[in-house]
Amino acid sequence: MKLRYLTLALAAGGLLAACDQLPMNSHNSTPTAAAQTAVNDTSPVLARVNGKPITEAVVDLYLQQMHARQPGSPMMSRNAVLNEVINLELARQSGEQEGLGKDSKIQLQIEQQQRAVLASAAIQHELKSNPITDEELKKIYTEQVPQGDEFKARHILVETEDEAKNLITELDKGADFSELAKEHSTGPSGKTGGELGWFSPKQMVAPFSEAAAGLEKGQYTKTPVQTQFGWHVIILDDKRASTPPAFEQVKPQLQTFVQKQRVQQYIAKLRSGANIEMTAPAAPAQPPAATPDSGAADKAAAEPATETAGDTHQEKSE
Repeated sequence: MKLRYLTLALAAGGLLAACDQLPMNSHNSTPTAAAQTAVNDTSPVLARVNGKPITEAVVDLYLQQMHARQPGSPMMSRNAVLNEVINLELARQSGEQEGLGKDSKIQLQIEQQQRAVLASAAIQHELKSNPITDEELKKIYTEQVPQGDEFKARHILVETEDEAKNLITELDKGADFSELAKEHSTGPSGKTGGELGWFSPKQMVAPFSEAAAGLEKGQYTKTPVQTQFGWHVIILDDKRASTPPAFEQVKPQLQTFVQKQRVQQYIAKLRSGANIEMTAPAAPAQPPAATPDSGAADKAAAEPATETAGDTHQEKSE
């Protein structure tokens, strides 16, 4: 399950409490069992709208939701927030009088928002029950954050050792490495002359990293390098000492990474213990409108950050 789809579903529940509408069963106009339970709200009543009380707890919740949807927005006065909730209640009452609550599409929306709110609460409860420790984050930091030297290299990937040896012979005769890569490489970087950009040893499979680390600037491998992707000829263009970010600097990103893992594991556990019957294939989902940063977080979590790693990632799938 893609985490971003789950996140979008949870975000849809933001306005449920603000509308103060009881969830309805999607097949008729009878409230669901959960909706029949009265809310135990003992906070002070700040206003009444045609007899319907608006409490301090409702106003506080609406204020929290508003700040969550628009972080950094100017603070509204409490009286202004109360008037917004009153306006929502008036509109809700009008819709109820018009019989809109009996519309099946409206009932489905209410049911979906209730599902999203309860799912979000369950996930937050799971995360609080399994807090992330600094020891756990430091272990990931040590394993994942690049340490030591970084390399800039090009490579040619072919299927057989003999092909790689023939390419090395061509290089010994003075052939241009990039032109050979464009002509012979089966890897995604072949069209750009085998360019891999800067990478750390952890971003490549071990035989490749070890071979690159053993080269001097401008030197290419004199024997083919075998990995699970095929046979490589590698040339080292440059080398530099890396300066990894401090643990405290990347700690928030590490926490987000672990949280995503926890949620995925939680959902996987729920699915493994559930009786799920899919009676018909779902209609394909429409992709969301593109934004400048759309999908950046998911790509960073799924693929290494450099062009090198992206190249290797694609080769793994071939």
